[in-house]
Amino acid sequence: MREDPIVAEIRKFRAEHAARHGHDLDRICEALRERQAKSRRKVVSRGPRLLHRRSDS
Repeated sequence: MREDPIVAEIRKFRAEHAARHGHDLDRICEALRERQAKSRRKVVSRGPRLLHRRSDS
């Protein structure tokens, strides 16, 4: 199978990012939260969508 260069670049970045934080998911998430807080972009948080029970009538 031929390797997609875009996918390869993303995988390389992901591996480097994880290595910078010791492959510790808590540290990775904290770094992402800090980056998000410093960003001037608007962040939208949406709550879960509740499913409505359908009536059988």
